[in-house]
Amino acid sequence: MEEENATLLTEFVLTGFLYQPQWKIPLFLAFLVIYLITIMGNLGLIAVIWKDPHLHIPMYLFLGSLAFVDALLSSTVTPKMLINFLAKSKMISLSECKIQLFSFAISVTTECFLLATMAYDRYVAICKPLLYPAIMTNGLCIWLLILSFLGGLLHALIHEAFSFRLTFCNSNIIHHFYCDIIPLLKISCTDPSINFLMLFILSGSIQVFTILTVLVSYTFVLFTILKKKVCQRHKESLFHLWSPSLLCLFILWTPSLHLCGPCISASR
Repeated sequence: MEEENATLLTEFVLTGFLYQPQWKIPLFLAFLVIYLITIMGNLGLIAVIWKDPHLHIPMYLFLGSLAFVDALLSSTVTPKMLINFLAKSKMISLSECKIQLFSFAISVTTECFLLATMAYDRYVAICKPLLYPAIMTNGLCIWLLILSFLGGLLHALIHEAFSFRLTFCNSNIIHHFYCDIIPLLKISCTDPSINFLMLFILSGSIQVFTILTVLVSYTFVLFTILKKKVCQRHKESLFHLWSPSLLCLFILWTPSLHLCGPCISASR
């Protein structure tokens, strides 16, 4: 009864980073430069792959898709954060919050699936080089891309649908620099247990599946490189073929691990 009579909140305050006022401009400029470099780097990579016919192969097709998703992820979070560095009011409406949450969820999930797809592609290329053209056909590559984006879309839609059951009537303070799902659930007046459970099950399943795919694929790749009786120069070329994907894995996957961590303790 108290929840029904309470005033429902439709705007939130993003606390952002804790910093001294004199650090406002330096932080704004630093993150602005990082954001511009990220966007220009990703768009530049997409343009290079698009223009060069020699790069129209599965590895670069997946890499271009990953660059697009990474640009989308950066544009979901960073612009609002930059505005809040300079704005007096750090308010965000409930609709804007849900849009940001949806865009972030679809970007992070699609990145996970794309990284797993890239790992499988490198496994086939290095462990089964003679069968690579027969296995990684254009049709399979397109289907893998479609399934990666559909998986991200479905995961985001499920969390978005469950977010409509939440109401906010006590606190409107989100202790984050963007509208993340965990801080949002913590200030909900509605019992968020179902949301935490869905987050734990879905995000946990996706990350276990994709991490295992990556680890198994790269383990086979590593053993294949070390086992092959080839010259040192050829081994170095194989490492160069494999290492960029692994670097992308560590850079892009680490931020997404927070989707599972906090909800494990919250769901107990």
